[in-house]
Amino acid sequence: MSSFLHLHAHYYYSCVALILLGLGLLGQSNAQMYRVDSNNNKLAYYTITVDQSGHGNFTSIQSAIDAVPINNRNWVSIKIKAGTYKEKVIIPIDKPYIILKGENRHKTLIVWDDHDSVAQSPTFASYADSIIVKSISFVNSYNNPVNNKNPRVAAVAAMIYGDKSSFYRCGFFGLQDTLWDGQGRHYYHLCTIQGAVDFIFGSAQSIFEKCSIQVLGGALDPGSAGYITAQGRDNPNDASGFVFKDCKVSGTGSTYLGRAWRGYSRVIFYNSNFSKIVVPQGWDAWHFQGNEHQLTYAEHGCYGPGADTVKRVEWEKKLNADTVRELTSLNFIDTDGWLNDQPF
Repeated sequence: MSSFLHLHAHYYYSCVALILLGLGLLGQSNAQMYRVDSNNNKLAYYTITVDQSGHGNFTSIQSAIDAVPINNRNWVSIKIKAGTYKEKVIIPIDKPYIILKGENRHKTLIVWDDHDSVAQSPTFASYADSIIVKSISFVNSYNNPVNNKNPRVAAVAAMIYGDKSSFYRCGFFGLQDTLWDGQGRHYYHLCTIQGAVDFIFGSAQSIFEKCSIQVLGGALDPGSAGYITAQGRDNPNDASGFVFKDCKVSGTGSTYLGRAWRGYSRVIFYNSNFSKIVVPQGWDAWHFQGNEHQLTYAEHGCYGPGADTVKRVEWEKKLNADTVRELTSLNFIDTDGWLNDQPF
């Protein structure tokens, strides 16, 4: 068979297998959404490959996602070969149980430069529940790198709106509004997140564990400070909040840890390393001055040159040990075992 025919046959059988997966007719004898290997590791039922050189099932990431059946019920792994993929990527709400797996966040990059509106700008947008992403970087290149001389605007690298979504060793690169952590329960582990203004924002319920938070404060006007977070909790019964656990905050210029996007904003930094770039006040009430008592901004066990709390705003919360445990445990985002149920 010629290489041309072989490639197209591979594509055909891949699509047939994905259709069968969506119908629940392939590998569904025990009604699990994954298969288990000899070491009892949970694995995706089927793997397809994206390779720009044409040696995979697809040459673009979006075409691979498009091939996953609507209302898919089985974990499908999309293995993405090294390369810079210049495309916008969207996982629609009706395509759950997808794993995107790159080779390395320094080698597998998804890059686009939309900036006309915040909602339309994301390089990567995920609306589906039960999504896993590993070893990929998402870049909105309109203001990153910062020396490209474009005027600073909100330009999102990734927008996450599905529940039960996890990211491992990923990168998120922008300047303003880099990571739109919109809603749902999310877990970020060993990720790098880079920006200067509100570059982790949204109303999700998320834990960022062992992540590198890189501030590009040097890109701002002289004398201006950046803001790492703009969290959008809007009532006292809202379960959302950002928890940074064992993270590192570093970079250039100066930055606040966060400012209140909505009236009950909640952000906790736990056992994290702050470089000297953190401003002494730490936090900004923004539009909610006079209602600071509604905000939950706290630090616990943090260290480094920027962790001195002597000059912090007087309304920063002092949490008791039980509350700290409650908010920093994985139970904060996972009381039903969804993280453990995700395949390897």
